[in-house]
Amino acid sequence: MRVLVIGGGGREHALVWKIRQSPRVTRVACAPGNAGIAREAECVPIRADAVDALCHYAARERFDLTVVGPEAPLVAGIVDTFRARGLRIFGPTAAAASLEGSKAWCHAFLERHGIPCAASRTVRDADAARDAVRLFGIPVVIKASGLAAGKGAIVCRTDADVDAALERMFAQREFGAAADEVVVEEFMDGEEASCLALADGAAFAPLPSSQDHKRLRDGDQGPNTGGMGAYAPAPILDAPMQARVDAEILGPVISGMAAEGAPYTGILYAGLMIDARGPRVVEFNCRFGDPETQAVLPLLASDLVEHMLAATEGRLAAERVRAAPGAAVCVVAASGGYPDAYRTGARIRGLDDVPAGVLVFHAGTAERDGAVVTSGGRVLGVTAAGPDIRAATDRAYAGLAAISFEGMHYRTDIAARALARRR
Repeated sequence: MRVLVIGGGGREHALVWKIRQSPRVTRVACAPGNAGIAREAECVPIRADAVDALCHYAARERFDLTVVGPEAPLVAGIVDTFRARGLRIFGPTAAAASLEGSKAWCHAFLERHGIPCAASRTVRDADAARDAVRLFGIPVVIKASGLAAGKGAIVCRTDADVDAALERMFAQREFGAAADEVVVEEFMDGEEASCLALADGAAFAPLPSSQDHKRLRDGDQGPNTGGMGAYAPAPILDAPMQARVDAEILGPVISGMAAEGAPYTGILYAGLMIDARGPRVVEFNCRFGDPETQAVLPLLASDLVEHMLAATEGRLAAERVRAAPGAAVCVVAASGGYPDAYRTGARIRGLDDVPAGVLVFHAGTAERDGAVVTSGGRVLGVTAAGPDIRAATDRAYAGLAAISFEGMHYRTDIAARALARRR
């Protein structure tokens, strides 16, 4: 089989790494890829959002399967375009990707189908937003409805926080068209977890659970980022809680999307808040999470390619997803200044010195004059698996200690909640 992966970050590097393990796969290409992916696959200089060019390339090279990493091309309808050309592609249609592309639409969908989530109001100006804040009280969450690279959700704990968030959304237009609609949500207090599930439009199959660390600094302090690390599995999402997620959230979403004429295929990412009442939806993403994928895929013992083929053919119910024992941890190394302005072009040292068994998934890297340099805010995802969360964490940080670049920073408390539970 020939497989094309679309994207150029750490998630796509992890997908390429896992796809190459399938005995059915003979060729893997990635568009556009990065310096790390280039060591494992052909990198093609086509942007992930160049839908027509990607479709032409996939048809010309006769790829048997295309796997889409980032959300923007999915929301833009890349799956619809490929299917119209008779090309097999793993992911949701544009209509189904509305679950991520519009938080306002998603909340309305959840309410229509009685799926547990935060109470919310959708607004289009600052005055209406303040009315909603008064309704829910403080703390409150203010979110850009559209795609904002994981940075459009602001937790407001004071009136000053609300003023600053609304200034960013409506006056400064920091999030552009993504904030043409803004969702104001009640604050949910609990523990977050992520559940990635394969879906074929009618059936679904969860992958190992995970927990992301979105805040920049230790102790969940600082601004939101695209994700500073993740670990799998998440102890909060044990077997009884997973059964509730399946019955109360994943199942109703899959059946609800089908009933509304937009059957969901691909990966459904459920961001969850779990407290004494059970699980509630924080958000849905229409693709593999980043950096959750880097922690989840090392624990997938079965063939990801077979699962994706089954999802595209409507036979996922017959597939058995097998998880390996143990745990996995991914720690993100970021450029100085991230998630705000940051410099690129710093030489990365020590990539060949990480201990055996530690995986280094490249996110924002490029090759320049024979050296690997930084090219993005999140640069590397250093990942390790182990028999338990303590071993996996120690191995990941040992790998990180071998690597350096100017301005490099990372959190030192990835998996802290799981470690505390273990103690």
